[in-house]
Amino acid sequence: MSVLRRRAILAGATAAVLGAPAIANAQADWPKGTIKLLVPFPPGGSTDPIARIIQAKIIEQTGWNIIVENKPGGSGVVGAAIAAKAPPDGNTWLIVFDNHILNSLLNDNLPYNDGELTPVMQIGRSAQGIAAHPTRPYNTFAEAIKAAKVEPGKISIGSLGSSLAQIFIAFLQKENGFQMNYIPYKGGGPLYQDALAGVTDLSVTSLANMMPHVRAGKLKLVGVTGEQRSKLAPDTPTLEQQGVKALPSFSWWGVYAPTGTPKPIIDKMHAAISKAVRTDDVTKKFVDQFDMEIVLNSPEAFAAYVKKEQELWGKVIKENNLRAG
Repeated sequence: MSVLRRRAILAGATAAVLGAPAIANAQADWPKGTIKLLVPFPPGGSTDPIARIIQAKIIEQTGWNIIVENKPGGSGVVGAAIAAKAPPDGNTWLIVFDNHILNSLLNDNLPYNDGELTPVMQIGRSAQGIAAHPTRPYNTFAEAIKAAKVEPGKISIGSLGSSLAQIFIAFLQKENGFQMNYIPYKGGGPLYQDALAGVTDLSVTSLANMMPHVRAGKLKLVGVTGEQRSKLAPDTPTLEQQGVKALPSFSWWGVYAPTGTPKPIIDKMHAAISKAVRTDDVTKKFVDQFDMEIVLNSPEAFAAYVKKEQELWGKVIKENNLRAG
């Protein structure tokens, strides 16, 4: 072994030894000051209440000073950019919806890049629902597809723009050979306003947000996008059960941190969130209110999941020439 090589190895070993106390101290001293849970959407919807339920339970269990800050705009881009540029000291965490991983695929000029945010965990997931206005003649999505093939482009279908629902609709149209008039919305308020008024024939959103309107008889659930029927709507068949060519598609919620946040701090926050979500009362809220399947995976498993999802839906985006909407 050369002298230079031996010196390099010794230098690396020394740095590792000297760095170990710093890493340990980072975990021991954290948290310091106020912890921010950034939600890149306005109050309402699903991401905001999920963040606030977790916030309240962690405070109850640890006494930590945690606040939720809403930083809406650009389908989550504004809040994600703020988190990406925040100091990686463990005081900033980003609570995202599934559309977060699509933003870099749909936009060429984001104010941040994916590498500036590090995956921490997926909290949970929920199937999406497809609903029709009660006056429409179809009772399943398969029937709507049949009508769309007779009159291409006549039936309208809406979802949040730049969302997984938008990509999923494009996928369904291509795989099943039909064409609907797709309408993107910038928020759940306008989407449901038109859906409830019958301005749009169909709408696709998370079941959590849709079911109150279905139970009230103001919308008619015609399909769910999961692998199996939802506990919230056991009488509604999945798309595959209806003979529709589809892949299981889920709304999901996850946590990111600014890249560079020390792993001991990420591990400590991961443990705190997991403990909070696993308490009986929080789990019940998430299952009852959001039809959530609790996941709580590791940072490594979440990163692998995100990579797989981006590859899958990135292909659909490219094949359909989709852009942010």
